[in-house]
Amino acid sequence: MSNSTFPTDALGKAQIALAITFLAGGLTIGYIIGRRTGLAFAVRHNKRISLEKDKIADKVDLEDIGDKKVFCRCWQSKKFPFCDGSHMAHNKETGDNIGPLIIQKRAS
Repeated sequence: MSNSTFPTDALGKAQIALAITFLAGGLTIGYIIGRRTGLAFAVRHNKRISLEKDKIADKVDLEDIGDKKVFCRCWQSKKFPFCDGSHMAHNKETGDNIGPLIIQKRAS
């Protein structure tokens, strides 16, 4: 007499295959729905700066820019809205390629 082990004695091999098929199908459908609705990518990028505000808008007068200003776009700068180079560490950690917005006077 052979000594059967779980799960083959509780469930038949066909039932296990059917369960795996339904699981894989459900995961696939969930993945597709998430991709199409954008729910899978609804991630907050700003995790530190003025979180109490609904929307952040910074204003800089052209007269205050001088010859050149560098603005942060990665939300990591400790000098926000100005860039302090924090995007370099962010890019290294995440594989991202974000850089600053540079506004400067045109060379004459």
